[in-house]
Amino acid sequence: MILVTGGAGYIGSHTCISLIEAGFDIVVYDNFSNSSKKSLQRVESIVERNIPLVEGDIRDKEVLQDVFDKYDIDSVIHFAGLKAVGESVQKPLEYYDNNINGTIALCEVMRDNGCKKIVFSSSATVYGDPKSVPISEDFPLSATNPYGRSKLFIEEILRDIYVSDATWKIILLRYFNPVGAHKSGLIGEDPNGIPNNLMPYISQVAIGKRDYLSVFGGDYATNDGTGVRDYIHVEDLADGHVKALENIDKFDGVKAINLGTGQGYSVLEVVKAFERASEKKVPYKIVGRREGDIQSCYADPSYAKKVLDWSAKHGINDMCKDAWNWQSKNPNGYGS
Repeated sequence: MILVTGGAGYIGSHTCISLIEAGFDIVVYDNFSNSSKKSLQRVESIVERNIPLVEGDIRDKEVLQDVFDKYDIDSVIHFAGLKAVGESVQKPLEYYDNNINGTIALCEVMRDNGCKKIVFSSSATVYGDPKSVPISEDFPLSATNPYGRSKLFIEEILRDIYVSDATWKIILLRYFNPVGAHKSGLIGEDPNGIPNNLMPYISQVAIGKRDYLSVFGGDYATNDGTGVRDYIHVEDLADGHVKALENIDKFDGVKAINLGTGQGYSVLEVVKAFERASEKKVPYKIVGRREGDIQSCYADPSYAKKVLDWSAKHGINDMCKDAWNWQSKNPNGYGS
């Protein structure tokens, strides 16, 4: 049985589908602070089975222990955490408390129950502002915001756990920028309030919920002055977690693995691709740079291909098409 923390969230819900389709049994743990129970109900309709759910905070060791008492947990995929770069700059204590203390609580309960396999949802933000691109796993680690630092600290904590007990199996998946939605249009990204990420913001402008897109920074040293990122389809990302779980027993030590496409797109290139996919105009305004942001970030994904036999299958057009399919069918997200 696989414990999926944060399994009702954007990436978690898509990964639940991929895990079940690959033959794994799962239990979801979530406090629904930035997710919806409806996402899991829709996952259940897609996979045509009930998914065990425990509602709880990742910092609550008593509730976590109840999960291990009730279910035979073999491995954990750990998504649960606060995730907005901009918000983390405003609320660093909340981010450190939730993300770091939550992971410590989880790992203590895992250790106490003899469960020592974990796939951790890390981030390309651990590379900070890289000196060059594409970014490979051996790049220096740093962070430009509290969100990224929380991920970096957790990576170091997991390394220290392995040093103390080499029977642990630990994979750190460093995602680049997840976008898109399940091809059914039943689940997708549904942020609370004003979106922090580009694709849901563009989607909400296209559907008419927002007047225009604010583009943070038009003076970067890129082809059009806007920031460049490696956007990866959430279904590809979900498949990466399945591959990690299927291969985790082969690895010794702690493995850090990039999940990205290796292709960088600027903000305005994504806007144009989305306009093509949706046949909607997306008005935008260039505004000041956002604190904590960097100029350019995209992956060297060759290591994931080598050790997991994983590579991204979807391009930017698929990502935009599926994001629009979700948004147009669910103009108010799970509140539709």
